[in-house]
Amino acid sequence: MMKLLRLIFLALLLHTAAFGQSRYMTHSGRISFYSAAPLEDIEAKSEKAGGIIDLGTGQLAFNVPMKSFVFPNGLMQEHFNENYVESDRYPKSTFVGKVLGLNTNALQAGGPQPVQAEGDLTIHGVTHRVRVPGTLELRSNGLQLNAKFNVAPADYNIVIPRLVRDHIAKSVGVTVNMLCPPVPQP
Repeated sequence: MMKLLRLIFLALLLHTAAFGQSRYMTHSGRISFYSAAPLEDIEAKSEKAGGIIDLGTGQLAFNVPMKSFVFPNGLMQEHFNENYVESDRYPKSTFVGKVLGLNTNALQAGGPQPVQAEGDLTIHGVTHRVRVPGTLELRSNGLQLNAKFNVAPADYNIVIPRLVRDHIAKSVGVTVNMLCPPVPQP
């Protein structure tokens, strides 16, 4: 009987060590965007997104330096930073919000869990309240966060020159893929 109690205690201890963590953070999250258009497809990727999520409260915050987006074409990257998002004036885009209906028991059970995050998305100095669908998955090396959503540049006062406006998609698909390691606890 004593052996069984020790085994149960050890299992509880390991469970708490593995799942007692509530904060996860990264400085190397991946964010990409893609826009299919008749004139030219537009695609860029960043691996410098920062993020933190607290499973205890459901609060989360992310930011991405606009100049960290890399395009396959250098001229496209220059136009993006100088003419469209004005990266010197608006150096970061941010999302601050909360995971809605977070079920930590389901998350601990394993596998990707569908979630929705609601919060303030700020791009180009303009903030809108948005709801973003995604998944969270607890892994041995951290919390995996994935999301896909669309952004309309016009909603964020990003002006597309008239010459190319009709040849560029009105909406841009954004993909977020972040592995957030646990924040060391004091």
